[in-house]
Amino acid sequence: MLFKDQVDFVRQHIKKNKLRVFMTILAATMGCAFLIVLASIGFGIQDTMRKEILEDQVITEVEVYTNDGEALDISKISAVEHVNAIVQRTRMDVMTVSQLENRSLEGNMALTNFAEEQKSNLKLSEGRMPTKDNEIIVGYQFAENLLTDAERNQMEQNIEEEAEPIGGYKESLIGKTVTMSLQSYESDEAFPENWNFTIVGVTEKPAKDWIVDTNILLDDSWKDKFQEVYNASVEGENPDLFYSSSKIYTSSLEHVKSVTEELKGMGYSVYSVSEQLEQLDVFFMAFKIGLIFVGTIAVLIASIGIFNTMTMAVTERTREIGVMKAIGASPKLIQRLFLMESAWIGIIGTVLAVIISYVVSFLANWILPMIVGAALGEDSFEELSMTFSLIPWQLVVIASVISISVAMISGWRPARKATKIDVIQALRQEL
Repeated sequence: MLFKDQVDFVRQHIKKNKLRVFMTILAATMGCAFLIVLASIGFGIQDTMRKEILEDQVITEVEVYTNDGEALDISKISAVEHVNAIVQRTRMDVMTVSQLENRSLEGNMALTNFAEEQKSNLKLSEGRMPTKDNEIIVGYQFAENLLTDAERNQMEQNIEEEAEPIGGYKESLIGKTVTMSLQSYESDEAFPENWNFTIVGVTEKPAKDWIVDTNILLDDSWKDKFQEVYNASVEGENPDLFYSSSKIYTSSLEHVKSVTEELKGMGYSVYSVSEQLEQLDVFFMAFKIGLIFVGTIAVLIASIGIFNTMTMAVTERTREIGVMKAIGASPKLIQRLFLMESAWIGIIGTVLAVIISYVVSFLANWILPMIVGAALGEDSFEELSMTFSLIPWQLVVIASVISISVAMISGWRPARKATKIDVIQALRQEL
């Protein structure tokens, strides 16, 4: 019997029991769709958390920590392959007071090497990188936190009344000159000297809304000058004014892990986003395997319907099987015909399940943010980039293999039973 004839044979018998076959396909579809949708939750949550991590920090950044009093071996680290920049930001243990016209801001200042900052791909929302020692870069929220005394009092009142804050500098800061002075945390008096700096750049908006960036970045050539002013203004023993943080930037994300391992080999304590992602991937691997296992149970339940349908098909076709054997049909051919029928049920059920799963996933990602936002009373929740369900092609392949394999296994036993039917008894069976 040609393969085309075998397909026609299977199709004809399926048409004879449309309702029963339809219900069997429906059960297989529901089981496979449940498997895909359930597992897609794990993929969706993992995708959301990976995006949160990658948006929250520079993905090529490796934080380096040294023992107390130990300095980084810059030349040795620079020789490490794929190290793109070494950024050391030095902060001062004093408060920085910035004055622009009649507005002021108390914040933090960091000394840095702008050449290395540029190599690390420091992003600016406007302006450029400094080229002179009296040029600075300020944080994205620097302008809105430059307040007059009246605005500061009004803001304190608004906070007590839980009202929206007002004020801030509304114009562009590029090209503006700010006067800065230093003030000890232990005293309200500022040090006698102050300096004028020109703002030439504003950093990019932080990835998280709750982060407020009012930092000031200036060239590290000012370190000795600030230390001198501090020593002259503080009586008694002068502790070290500065403390540093060091960050290594690799050429791409794929090299973060190798650079991290090499820095550990040098004896440094390091932290990078790759380590966090690895821990996250291990957790979600176990989580997704658990979801797929639970979903497979639904497919196995659906297999009971396929088994019953195929068993009934063998029973109803006993005489037909006897005729086929009498005219020379081999047991392998008979078995293949019934396996093709069970496989057809599995394939149709899987195709429908995949289509339904993508529709459910789309609706979930569209509707659930609105429902959760309404339940929590947060109108902006639906605007968050949160993925509730994600169906990658790997999940479709895994679910399809499981569903079709279970369908064929369910039809194997009835198919074997069909090959063992006695020809004489089958022909004696009444129509």
